[in-house]
Amino acid sequence: MSVTRTGGYRRPNDHFEPEDQSDPHAQRRMRGNLDHIDYTAFAANKSVISQALGPGDARKFQRLAVAAAAARATWVAQALAVSAGGGRMTPQDLSQLTHLRQTFEELAEAYDAMRRLVERGYVSYVTPTE
Repeated sequence: MSVTRTGGYRRPNDHFEPEDQSDPHAQRRMRGNLDHIDYTAFAANKSVISQALGPGDARKFQRLAVAAAAARATWVAQALAVSAGGGRMTPQDLSQLTHLRQTFEELAEAYDAMRRLVERGYVSYVTPTE
């Protein structure tokens, strides 16, 4: 099994869990309230994000994938060019490499984010017709 690590930050699960769990009716009521809160967040995300992005389709995913691949290639090509000088880097070289890597990472994260939007149902995916 492979693992993909990204530079993104994920908040740990920090939901409040009450210590007193002796009343099953109160627990059920609380779960219902929390489910309602979660649905409210889902509905807000779906409404705002789908309106801003429209449906996902193969072209949108391809554009993001190509942009990330091109950014990766540019970053690595620049690193190879710098390494041709024996690994001596000027502050400008380092700044440029950092910028190119960050550009690649941002585009790759955007691709992953778009995929998660489809997976969570915030954005519909339109299957291409041939």
